Amino acid sequence: MKKKFNHIIKSASAKKLLLAILILLLLFFVCNNILLPWYVNKGGVVTIPKLVGLQNEEAIKLLDSLGLEPRDGGSRSDVRYPIGVVVFQNPAENGIVKKGRRVYLTLSGGEQEVVVPNLKGKSLRDAKFTLDRSGLKLAETEYLPSDEFPENTVVDQSIQMGATVKKNSFVSIIVSQGKIIDKVEVPNLVGKSYNEAEKILGEFGLKLGQIEYQPSSNLLPNTIIEQYPRPGELVSWGEMINLFVTKTGSKKIERFEY
Repeated sequence: MKKKFNHIIKSASAKKLLLAILILLLLFFVCNNILLPWYVNKGGVVTIPKLVGLQNEEAIKLLDSLGLEPRDGGSRSDVRYPIGVVVFQNPAENGIVKKGRRVYLTLSGGEQEVVVPNLKGKSLRDAKFTLDRSGLKLAETEYLPSDEFPENTVVDQSIQMGATVKKNSFVSIIVSQGKIIDKVEVPNLVGKSYNEAEKILGEFGLKLGQIEYQPSSNLLPNTIIEQYPRPGELVSWGEMINLFVTKTGSKKIERFEY
C-alpha cells in the first residue's frame, strides 16, 4: 500500500514538472516571437543604406528621408575618395534598425599632406634621409658650383621649406660642387691618342686613372674611345680620369697613378 502511494506522489510531481516546463517554453515563444518583434517594430524599422562613396550632404539627406539621425564620425586621410566623401559608416549597410537610430559618418580628408622640411645646408645623404622621414621622395639632383656652400651640400630645393604637399611628392635639389676656383672642366679626350690624352690631362691638372684596353679593328691602337668622368663635367684638381683605349689582342686592365 505504501509503495503504491509513493508511486502516485511521484507521478503527480512529474506531471507538475512537465507542466512547468511547458509553461516556460510557451512564455519563451510568446516573448521571442510576439512581444519582442512587436517592441522592436514599434515605430517602424528601416534598412541601413550604403553611404560610403556619397558626398556628406547626399548621405545626410538620404538618412533624413529614412527617419535616421546622421552624426559626425570625424574624418581620416583616404587616397580613394576626395575630401568630404563618406569613407566609413556605422552601422554598416543592410543592417536593420529602428527609425531614429543614429548613423555615424566618417568623411575623407583627402590624401595625407606633409610639410616640406628645410634641406639647404644638409649633405646629400642627410637630405635623402630627411625626405624619407617626412614622407617625401627625392627627384632629380643637379650639381652646380657654389661659393657659399661647401661641396656636396644642398644649396636649393624645388619646393621651399614649410610648403604643404601631398605625401610621397617628389622634391628636386641642387647640390654644391664647391667653389669654381677649386674645379676644372674635364677635357674631351675621345679620338685622341694615349700620349696626347696624357699630355692634356697634365695641362688641366688631372691624372690618369684606370686604363682599360679594348680590341678594335677599325681604330689605331692607343686611341681613346671613352672616358669617365665625361667631357664637360666639373671635377676637383688632381681628379683621376679613367680611359678606354684601343689595342690589338686581348683585353687588359692597367692602373697608373702619379
